[in-house]
Amino acid sequence: MYWIYSFLLFVGFLIYAPAYFFRLRIGRRERLYLADRLGLRLPPPNPGRPLLWIHAVSVGEVLSLKKLVPEIKSRHPSWLIYFSVLTDTGYRVAKKALPQADAVFFVPFDFYLIVKRFFKILKPELFLLAESEFWPNLLRAAGKNVSAVLLINGRISDRSYRRYRRLKPLAKRLLRSISLYLVQSEIDEQRLKEIGVPPDLIKVAGNLKADVLLPEFKPEDEKARREMLGLPEWKRLIVAGSTHRGEEALILKAYQMARKKREDLLLVIAPRHPQRACEIEEMAAKEGLMVRRRTSLKTGDQPDVLIIDTIGELASLYALADIAFIGGSLVPHGGQNLLEPAFYGKPVFFGPHMDNFAFLAREFVRAGAARIVRSEKDLAEVFRLEDEAALRDMGRRAGDVLQSLRGATERTLSEIERLMDRARKEKL
Repeated sequence: MYWIYSFLLFVGFLIYAPAYFFRLRIGRRERLYLADRLGLRLPPPNPGRPLLWIHAVSVGEVLSLKKLVPEIKSRHPSWLIYFSVLTDTGYRVAKKALPQADAVFFVPFDFYLIVKRFFKILKPELFLLAESEFWPNLLRAAGKNVSAVLLINGRISDRSYRRYRRLKPLAKRLLRSISLYLVQSEIDEQRLKEIGVPPDLIKVAGNLKADVLLPEFKPEDEKARREMLGLPEWKRLIVAGSTHRGEEALILKAYQMARKKREDLLLVIAPRHPQRACEIEEMAAKEGLMVRRRTSLKTGDQPDVLIIDTIGELASLYALADIAFIGGSLVPHGGQNLLEPAFYGKPVFFGPHMDNFAFLAREFVRAGAARIVRSEKDLAEVFRLEDEAALRDMGRRAGDVLQSLRGATERTLSEIERLMDRARKEKL
């Protein structure tokens, strides 16, 4: 299995590498970090201290560990934490959001000899994998070179579950390198059992994202923030966060419909990929809306639509919002994180495609803390903010649900400590 996979990966690399070069280096003017990804430039070698290697794919997985990583460092300052990511945005966010990490680097391409070299040089006691990114050679090398491989904040999406069920023998072989699965919900636990993972290797620890810690804003802070963004006090703020292509057109049309009933609305769109800001700006302009991008906003501007083309501002915008729409859910992208607006006690709305957050979406809807919208008409009705007392009640319920889900960080850290203690005893 592994040599076939490696051969196909190599062929794919030769075919797609030029396309990626032109797309990223020429089109977006982003660095490729090829030396890092090929293992030609390694993170600092292990000086002989206990080391955890944590791998997270991109921004969402990185941010889910914002509480866990500093908690590990606080309790065990002698431990080294090496943190790898897959994407360029994930790297930038990890460097900024996780200053406690002793090294942040790109995970190498999934060729066995390259990955094996990383493990031989870093010599980690444990390898921690966040959520659901299972790379065959990475897992294989980890299983042979560390005391234990731990899946943290694990989840099995509908799409992955169907794929693993069809390829059950291969899935079982792929996943056998993992020593312990800490999953988000009973749904994920049941799916792993059906794939063939032994039940005694699975524990429901909850969702690390529920332990989110975000800045608290005093009224004066909110006022200053609104002034900086050109958001007058009388404006009612709709924040559509982490939107994907195919959603913004519907959102803008619904917003126009809502504005016919009330004129005190302001729409903020934060696309999942900020480089799409220009495309969304053109859509808004065609709708006859005054639109500004965050990076071109000037003092005195009061746009109808504000597009966020920066990284790291979405949470603070949720704090100012009257309602929050969660992107990636009107189109089949699996949804995005709904816990940040819940942290600020905001009513949450999303489309029918919340596969990646199915358990959370179900719990919030069941508690009356969130609502599903399925069409442009549904969105327009929501955007009109007709029953503000009911919306405030939804927001309160959202905060209550989030509070009930907390505790995953402590449960996860307890398992890490147990496995690290076992690893150190094995060395004696």
